[in-house]
Amino acid sequence: MLLQGLKVVEFASYIAAPGSAGVLADWGAEVVKVERPEGDPMRHVFGDAKSEIAGNPTFGLDNRGKRAIVLDISKPEGRDALARLAAQADVFLTNVRPAALKRAGLDEATLRAANPRLIYAMVTGYGLEGPDAAKPGFDVTAFWSRAGVAHMHAPKGSDPFILRTGVGDHTTSLATVSAILAALYERERTGQGRVVQTSLLATGIYSVGSDLAVQLAFGKLASNRPRNAPFDPLANFYRSRDGRWFVLNPRGASNDWQTLCRIFERPDLPVDERFATGRVRRLHSAELVAELDKAFNALDFDEIAARLDSVDFVWAPVQSPAQVAADPQAAAAGAFVEVEDGQGGTYRSPAAPALFPGLQRQTLPASPDLGQHTREVLAELGYSAEEVEALIAAGAAA
Repeated sequence: MLLQGLKVVEFASYIAAPGSAGVLADWGAEVVKVERPEGDPMRHVFGDAKSEIAGNPTFGLDNRGKRAIVLDISKPEGRDALARLAAQADVFLTNVRPAALKRAGLDEATLRAANPRLIYAMVTGYGLEGPDAAKPGFDVTAFWSRAGVAHMHAPKGSDPFILRTGVGDHTTSLATVSAILAALYERERTGQGRVVQTSLLATGIYSVGSDLAVQLAFGKLASNRPRNAPFDPLANFYRSRDGRWFVLNPRGASNDWQTLCRIFERPDLPVDERFATGRVRRLHSAELVAELDKAFNALDFDEIAARLDSVDFVWAPVQSPAQVAADPQAAAAGAFVEVEDGQGGTYRSPAAPALFPGLQRQTLPASPDLGQHTREVLAELGYSAEEVEALIAAGAAA
């Protein structure tokens, strides 16, 4: 595996930070997940509604292939065990707020003094500096709302809507993975580790960076428009006669407009003065949408797909989650991976979004139970069996 031998200590919860450690684990890193006695809250997200086969698939996505231990850092023995673990690690990854880490003696300065090669990775809601740095943040607050992403996606005049689970978190997971790998590359040259830091806020801003670059340069930005009056009627959603939605995304040249009218047998549209140029099409966007609705509503989806594909038009169906799960192209693109279910079988789960041709993708281990590897990991740190049992008896480990 690519990252075989890389030792990662994850002292984190929820999605963004565990998700980044999960990608590293998928790629072969040895990840030890350290939890407080109550466990990562994501363990309980399904409550009593867990699947008999896949258990808790949301938790499993971000925690498969890790080893899990429980340490109570409010007790000196638990804190010392975690520091001892970090002293032997390549990466220490956390989303615990800095003030709490400092109180526990688990801050960057303390851990890197004992292990100068350590990459100390911090995932935050709002960053490490500024007036709101200490605020708690989730992806729907820091990434979706504060970063402007929700405002930009809601069409003008409509109410904001809630982000789906983990979208901002997993975007931040990928940013964190890239930061860790960059720091590891630097360490190869310098022999020294460093702090790396990502935030849901900054990731959200970068995710809509193409639009925010316009805002920063010109001081204004056009609003998102409703489907029946888009900025560009050709880059829009339409529905077939049999009720299936799809989206068009022309390349930007007028050739695609001419081609679209030809393959859908509407030669009248390009010569209509309302639609003759891109500028006037935008001025009459609602009227053009109505005309294209007529053309597409007269045909079934399969016929529309065949015509668009015949001219290499850029388009895609709007798929439900069930359709995505059954999409052969998604499978061929490596979007899914098999994960052990703990009962001798496997289930499918989303894969980390990268392929490495020549490396055979393997079935991934299941996510660990709470504290499943505590004794094993502590023994590897040099604790005797008696010391391990004393830690557990004192409530510092479990």
